[in-house]
Amino acid sequence: MFKSRDTPRSDEDQMKLTRYQTETVRRLTLRRHATRRQLLGCLPLATLLLSLNGTAPAQTGPQQLPAISLNAGMHLISAEVARTPEQRAIGLMNRRSLPPNAGMLFVFEQPEPLCFWMKNTLIPLSIAFLRDDGTILNIAEMKPHSLESHCSERPARYALEMNEGWFSKRGLKPGDRIGGEPFSRR
Repeated sequence: MFKSRDTPRSDEDQMKLTRYQTETVRRLTLRRHATRRQLLGCLPLATLLLSLNGTAPAQTGPQQLPAISLNAGMHLISAEVARTPEQRAIGLMNRRSLPPNAGMLFVFEQPEPLCFWMKNTLIPLSIAFLRDDGTILNIAEMKPHSLESHCSERPARYALEMNEGWFSKRGLKPGDRIGGEPFSRR
């Protein structure tokens, strides 16, 4: 039966209420102490992560990676190579320009569905998704600062980013091949 606050409580009801309140306060206190212990247990890990983060160099400008020579028929390409997850994540971000026949080749361990976006990328780009042998699977045009995903139509091992329109201006399309050292070893 519901009792309003104005209804006098019996001694038995008052004792039940007091026990309930005491038990509730005890549970909340235990939970608060458990949370503190959990947080304190994470403190060494948090300290380690903060110290590692503090020693990592902040990226103040575009990354510069070693370049290799590629070709698309008679067209020569100077492509910086992004091999590690960190290099691939940064890509061509923060570049204000890209020389006419320069780009970036993204190398993955094995063929997989690939998707790229243009967050923090200042220039418009074209991307070609490539098979192991350098055959173009599909090409996409990407706008600066866009969070839109541009994905390979099939699993790809490589992606080659160039200035916007680079592939279409040279008549390159799916089925054409990019040549060079990474593709000749396959």
